[in-house]
Amino acid sequence: MTCYFCQKNIEDIDFKNTEVLSKFVSGSYKIKGRKKSGLCARHQRGIAKAIKRARQLGIMPYTPR
Repeated sequence: MTCYFCQKNIEDIDFKNTEVLSKFVSGSYKIKGRKKSGLCARHQRGIAKAIKRARQLGIMPYTPR
């Protein structure tokens, strides 16, 4: 399994794109681990940072409603 962002040649992970970010969050809104998400280490760090930033700004929820 190869990294989603490496496959699509995406350099920057946008925290405003919640459609992509939601692929890497579980049903209980926890950030998926590297083995489950299939990301490389670099993009896993970036996706975690983007999800946390989106949560702080209120774009993504912390918990299911």
